[in-house]
Amino acid sequence: MKNQKTSRFMLALLVMTTILSACSGARSGIHSDHVIHDESVQPKAGGIATYGYSAPFKGLFDPAFYEGEDDYQVLEFTTEAMFTLKDDLTTVPNIATWQESEDHRTFTFKIKPGVLWHNGDELTVEDWKFALETIASPDYTGPRYYSVEMIEGAEAYHNRDAPEISGIQVLDPYTLRITATSARVNTIDNLWPYPMNKKYFAGVAVKDMPNSDQVRKHPIGIGPFEVTSVQPGKVVEMKRFDKYYRGKALLDGIQYKVFDEKLVNSLFEQGEIDIGLASRDAYESLEQLENVNIMQAPELSYEYIGFKFGHWDPENEKIVMDNPKFKDKRLRQAMYYALDREGIIDTFSYGLGQLIETPLPGTSWAKIPDAEINTYPYDPVKAKALLDEAGYTDRNADGFREDPEGKPFVISYDAMAGSETNEARTAAILRNWRDVGLDVQLNGGALKELNAFYDAVERDDPSVELFNGVWGLGSDPDPSGLWRENDLWNYPRWTSKRNEELIQEGIGLKSYDKEYRRQVYYEWQKMLNEEVPMIFFSERESITAVNKRLQGVHVNSVSNIIDPYKWWIQEDDNKK
Repeated sequence: MKNQKTSRFMLALLVMTTILSACSGARSGIHSDHVIHDESVQPKAGGIATYGYSAPFKGLFDPAFYEGEDDYQVLEFTTEAMFTLKDDLTTVPNIATWQESEDHRTFTFKIKPGVLWHNGDELTVEDWKFALETIASPDYTGPRYYSVEMIEGAEAYHNRDAPEISGIQVLDPYTLRITATSARVNTIDNLWPYPMNKKYFAGVAVKDMPNSDQVRKHPIGIGPFEVTSVQPGKVVEMKRFDKYYRGKALLDGIQYKVFDEKLVNSLFEQGEIDIGLASRDAYESLEQLENVNIMQAPELSYEYIGFKFGHWDPENEKIVMDNPKFKDKRLRQAMYYALDREGIIDTFSYGLGQLIETPLPGTSWAKIPDAEINTYPYDPVKAKALLDEAGYTDRNADGFREDPEGKPFVISYDAMAGSETNEARTAAILRNWRDVGLDVQLNGGALKELNAFYDAVERDDPSVELFNGVWGLGSDPDPSGLWRENDLWNYPRWTSKRNEELIQEGIGLKSYDKEYRRQVYYEWQKMLNEEVPMIFFSERESITAVNKRLQGVHVNSVSNIIDPYKWWIQEDDNKK
């Protein structure tokens, strides 16, 4: 389920990203969008396009280490994966093709010869092997171990019980054989697809890589643009890589620039920004600009409100469910019913969202029909009844409920700053809960900046009890990476025996039968729908604004930076 591209921030994340229909509308299939331009006009080479982003970037410019969409946007211009996704979310070859053995455990990959890194080195499978070993290293502290753990011998290597990963074999510079521990229906979907230049990182210990110059100051890739300078948190300058294997890009370069969200309208109007994700606050005003196209497509992400059930144990690399505050599911269900989600989406997100009750996207073949689960409609009366039943009652007539033991019951709530409406939106959410007698208070009295928010959530700051986040998803419905007990990104720190069993069953040999697999995920969704480890708020809809002078842009559910080597600038005073 976890998208290979998206990090924890997709978030604004996430960030980290787009849908057509409003809350009340219906979606059918995956939508993608093109900038409309005069086909009679021939693409022209030259010019620099500015990609705008509304938050300071962290500066981790290697796929193995990036954490958010803020850095990933740069990587979309400078790197490429061995395989990729089509608009319909099927995985297809890119730099690598593959053959799968009859027992579904061994995959033989062949990569294109002649693909060059920005420093002139030729890409070989040794670079891919090096990336897999980096992520499997016991000194790797990132959250992507899931993308290599299916490889035979990765666990032994990760535990320092073996000097190498036995399931990886280099047959020649362009051929790599990978053997999995078992047959898994989605091995290709989850296998880490990004290489790292082995020579370029020579002498850099894995533990030092995230802060190395190779990642922070002088990153290299195999994409159409190469980084020339980095102003930390502000600007990344990129120029065309003339030896890009698909041919030279039309643009001379890309400027990735952080801007003040409050100025987004004027910056697009003045032509200071050519393309970028736009917030819902800016949607209506940007639509009015004559020089801007608004592009929308289904976004593989969902907004949620998570309960904290425990903490992450870094030594054993698993979650520990030791917070009893939300142990009664009637409390969690009541908080679900108490939220006027549709009203909040309409009021604060211009209807750009669709209600969901499970963490699978509405376009997924594995999504359970709403008729088979509880849709948790806004029902404060039912919420109050559940709270009464669970023993949360107002014993001192102060308007707020005490816990079943008669003690004050206060819940700390965290949310992100950024959007102009976030503060008012958060106030509306808290008001919904207070209307049913729950004293839910904004942690620290203020919204948190994006990085600070996710830092607190990930390290399980004791003050974080309830938090409003967004998760990006991948094309496959497998919940691994986000929902197991050994997933760092399982931020609620919730699991159960049945949860673990179903997740494993969904990728097992029987699940090569798609209908069998569908029923496994139906059962998994029914379980989450009943247990409510988090409140599933809505599927995301994001907006990409594009200056009409920038041509060749294509967006889909996965990204708004697709084949940027095809982008070009049509100079026209009326479009600037």
